[in-house]
Amino acid sequence: MKNVIIGYCDEAKEIINKNIYGHFIEHIGKCIYEGIWVGKNSPIPNTDGIRNDVIEALKLINIPVLRWPGGCFADTYHWRDGIGPLEERPKRVNAMWGELVESNHFGTHEFLNLCEMLGCESYISGNVGSGTVNEIREWVEYVNSECESDIVNLRKRNGRDKPWFVKYFGIGNENWGCGGQMRVEYYADLYKRYQNFIYNYGGKKINKIACGPFDASIEGTPKCFCSNSYNRDNWVETLMLDACSFIDGLSIHYYTMPGSNWVKKGSAVDFSEEEWFVTLKKTMHMEKFIKEVSGIMDKYDSNKEVSLIVDEWGTWYDIEKDTEPSFYMLQQNTIRDALVSGINLNIFNNNCNRVRMANISMMVNMLQSLILTKEDKMILTPTYYVFDMYKVHQDSKVIPLKLKYSEYEYKGEKIPQVSVSASIDHKGTINISICNLHDHAEADIDCVLYGMKGTKISGKILTGSFMNSHNTFEKPDEVKLVDFDKVNMKENGFLATLPPMSVVVLTVR
Repeated sequence: MKNVIIGYCDEAKEIINKNIYGHFIEHIGKCIYEGIWVGKNSPIPNTDGIRNDVIEALKLINIPVLRWPGGCFADTYHWRDGIGPLEERPKRVNAMWGELVESNHFGTHEFLNLCEMLGCESYISGNVGSGTVNEIREWVEYVNSECESDIVNLRKRNGRDKPWFVKYFGIGNENWGCGGQMRVEYYADLYKRYQNFIYNYGGKKINKIACGPFDASIEGTPKCFCSNSYNRDNWVETLMLDACSFIDGLSIHYYTMPGSNWVKKGSAVDFSEEEWFVTLKKTMHMEKFIKEVSGIMDKYDSNKEVSLIVDEWGTWYDIEKDTEPSFYMLQQNTIRDALVSGINLNIFNNNCNRVRMANISMMVNMLQSLILTKEDKMILTPTYYVFDMYKVHQDSKVIPLKLKYSEYEYKGEKIPQVSVSASIDHKGTINISICNLHDHAEADIDCVLYGMKGTKISGKILTGSFMNSHNTFEKPDEVKLVDFDKVNMKENGFLATLPPMSVVVLTVR
């Protein structure tokens, strides 16, 4: 059976915000230290302590926004620890992640300079769990103000004359859990109080992002993970009712875990077809989660002025064998993860009337990484290549689609065989991203694009020889992008055949 895609190019109106292709870093394991920051005196080539190879790779995929310092680490982080001469910065225990000693060598200046190197916007998560209102107020003044104040003069003494202008500021992180075990009523009051002292210096608006829910339906979620009063829908309902007029963005978190519970999440590399199927099925739950949260938001914000921010998403497996300690959360990245990326990004694209930012967790060396490093070596993961392919959607108009798809069935359970999104840019170029979820069957595609003006089609494909195909430091190009030619133009569309477990982006000019 063919998978039929019908697109209406002339009805494309909603913009796919480029920030949907955002990223996230946190002070865990080797995400920042080694993955990004190696120090100015490192033999690894760097610019002001930041790895050159990682920067160059990330520039190629047009990163639009980067979130930091967490994550759970955010609500233990005090920004003044991370400014000034490196040798004078205090060492702190990272109690949130394994009691490692945090050197604070990567702080505000290093993060915002990194964003400048990447040419992306910055998204800072403020400390509400263990911090104060004044601490956040001064942090915003430090990074955004041009006034001649003691705080600004401190920034200048630390080597930065002009402000960076941080555009996005999160008021706490996961405050129903690691960020304070709060009741939503308490957090709503705190949110209104804290946001009141985040000023728009120089008339430049800061987007204030409230801590929204995660999906607590995952079996085996630890009781300590969230407060006893936590209820996903009530969290959204209460925040929107009580604080909607003060919120620019509401964050949600969802991780894909194929295992039966939080303790046994499943292997990143050694998995069965059943685990393959379950992983993709659970990934597709993201759409239901978004629509349910959006439905509640619509009751209080029918014009969709408050953005939905998926600022933590991705796969979460058991740590790699022989990797200690466990809180490093280092995991390999296979063609399965590429499909997880493609599915999620298609979902975000198709719901861009509400979803306006997403931040994959994480950029380097942790969870669903785009890049893995080992001393002076660096490899790109299948997830990296999906972001490279999909960057064509940034700031384009999403094309409304109607789908009639084949089903991928495994032991009586069924999911769609394909995941699709499409967009048209300001030049009239059409890009269609298609994932074939099936692990052993081809996907025949019959696509009609009403209003299509292009006459030439080209494509790129990412696939693997096996379900667990992945890149290693010994074989860094096992999975990589290649040209795709199993496609033929027809009147108002095209026909294509996608191999199993593949991600394809087709371009019509």
